Amino acid sequence: MPTASFLASAFSIVVIDLLLAGDNALVIAMAVRALPRHERRIGLVAGSAMAVILRVALTTVAAQLLGLPYLQAVGGALVLWIAFKLLVDASDPPDATPSPRKLLKAIWVIVVADLTMSIDNILAIAGASHGHVGLIIFGLALSIPFVIFSSNLLANLMNRYPILIYLGGAILGKVAGDMMLQDHVVVRELHPNDGVRYITDALLIAVLLLAGRHFGRARRKKGAELSQS
Repeated sequence: MPTASFLASAFSIVVIDLLLAGDNALVIAMAVRALPRHERRIGLVAGSAMAVILRVALTTVAAQLLGLPYLQAVGGALVLWIAFKLLVDASDPPDATPSPRKLLKAIWVIVVADLTMSIDNILAIAGASHGHVGLIIFGLALSIPFVIFSSNLLANLMNRYPILIYLGGAILGKVAGDMMLQDHVVVRELHPNDGVRYITDALLIAVLLLAGRHFGRARRKKGAELSQS
């Protein structure tokens, strides 16, 4: 690959990482916000590094990913479930469960959510790299510091302003709705227009926030009753 084309591709990958890392940083921040500060760093680094390693493998078959029916629809449903679990977990005080369990759970959520929500990132980097393996690895590895920095900042803000947890849940609800409606099989069969997208996103956000708040309160109440007995 000529030097000019290589540099142009590398710059394109940097821009792609900056534009597409936000959703991933949000879900990671929600997953690690209740961890002690030193364990939060471990969770961020370990989860992000594992996800990037798996992304490298997936990027090599990125073209085939587009051909899988209902891939984005299933991914959207998984993001919705992850967002629900994170909202329910947000009702727990930081010391509600043992730290090792919390840390491992946070790493697992980071890996699953990152892979689920990174289809667009994987495909964009695969296209910008023009098949150059070195550029693929560069682009995906570069996403680690971007995501870790923004995730840590968001986690601190969520601990300071808890309302941001629900704002994050609403954003993840929209991401899930968009993923499901952008699945190529759904587009081909249902042809959803902008109105359908807006209504679907609004319904998913409302159901997600109400369900997360309801089940979070129920779990907090049950935990209080158990601690008193």
